Amino acid sequence: MEDVKLPHDHGQQLEHMLERVPSLDDFQTVADIFKQLGDGSRVRIFWILCHCEECVINLSSMVNMSSPAVSHHLRQLKTSGLIVSRREGKEVYYKAAQTQQARLLHHMIEALVEITCPSA
Repeated sequence: MEDVKLPHDHGQQLEHMLERVPSLDDFQTVADIFKQLGDGSRVRIFWILCHCEECVINLSSMVNMSSPAVSHHLRQLKTSGLIVSRREGKEVYYKAAQTQQARLLHHMIEALVEITCPSA
C-alpha cells in the first residue's frame, strides 16, 4: 500500500500494518467466495460435495430441489473455483476443489453449524 498520511494521529503505530494491507483485488476474491454463502442451498450442496462426488440428478434428490436449480448453484460454485467437474460419457460429476479456499470454507461451515464430518 502506498504511503498514507492519516488525518488524525491517535498514537498508534500503523505503518507496519499499512505496508501489509492486501490489494483491493485480493479482498474482492475473498468477497466473491463469501458470496457463495449467501444461499443456504448452495452452502448445503457445497458441503455435500466436500464429502462425495455426485451428479446433478443425485444432488437434486439429496437436497430436494429441481435439477435446473441445482445446476444453477453448481455453475456459481464452479465459477468461484470451489468445485470441479469431470465428464464420464454423458454424465457430469462434481466434487469440492482441492484448494485452500475450498478446505477453509468447508471447515468454516462445519465450525459455524457444528456439523461433524462423516469421514472424521
